[in-house]
Amino acid sequence: MAPRLLKLKTRLATAAAIAGGLLCAQAATLPVKRQVAITALSTAQITAFRPYTHYASTAYCSPASTLAWNCGANCEANPSFESIASGGDGDVTQFWFVGFDPTLQEVIVAHQGTDTSEILPLLEDADIVFEKLDPTLFPGVSKSIEVHSGFAGSQSRSAPGVLAAVQTALAKFNATKVTVTGHSLGKSIVSLSCAAIGLLDSVFLPLHLPSTVTTRFVGYGLPRVGNEAFANYVDAHSQKVSVTHINNEEDIVPILPGRFLGYHHPSGEIHIQDSGEWLACPGQDNTDVRCIVGDVPNIFEGDESDHDGPYDGVEMGC
Repeated sequence: MAPRLLKLKTRLATAAAIAGGLLCAQAATLPVKRQVAITALSTAQITAFRPYTHYASTAYCSPASTLAWNCGANCEANPSFESIASGGDGDVTQFWFVGFDPTLQEVIVAHQGTDTSEILPLLEDADIVFEKLDPTLFPGVSKSIEVHSGFAGSQSRSAPGVLAAVQTALAKFNATKVTVTGHSLGKSIVSLSCAAIGLLDSVFLPLHLPSTVTTRFVGYGLPRVGNEAFANYVDAHSQKVSVTHINNEEDIVPILPGRFLGYHHPSGEIHIQDSGEWLACPGQDNTDVRCIVGDVPNIFEGDESDHDGPYDGVEMGC
């Protein structure tokens, strides 16, 4: 057997064994909280997310095509978009683009998502090491806040370019709203996540932008990004940063990394049911069976094929 294939099979077996043991520990130690007031979104509310869904999907396209806005159907779905900047190499630094949507009157920031056929990155994303946020990028943020080290590293590499492009767009179009979007785990070998990068951006940007600017995050298939202190920080700043993370059916990515490892989702979950109904699930990591944590209690009861969508008919990918 080739050494690379043997190594891959060994890692897969190890990951499954660890996951199985830790899942038992999770069930034994974590309290189950049933939260109420779950509400269904109207057709109009669902449709309102469609532009951001296309922007998240568009982020899979090369920087050259997003800068020229000639990427095909995804670009055509938001035809009036005006590109400002794009970057990333799709490997060490995920693709990203920034521009202005005159219909929404918002600056858009989007980060590249996942190729779920890449199994090695999914295993690499099992890296659970926490680190504190860089005080230069996140001035004044408490040292108790910790996030996934791979996510933080990727966000730090694109942060200067993204911030400069956002500042240019705000000034050029006299805008006061920024929406950050992205999908999933990233496909780099250094364990990235683009919805996670987007969530970190939505915390990072307000610390460097005028107080008159509001920021919104709309993420798809978002994994857990940080500890409970991070989730609490995001929730505490909800008037300045609005957070929505949309999960599709039995997608396993939103339940990773596990809560038993200290990871915690902020509020703002929307869970798409098998029926196609969209439900708003209040609170952090809502354990109701209509929400992702209750619906997918462990990775063995999930379905990776749900990860790319559809999200209101949109499948992720350029």
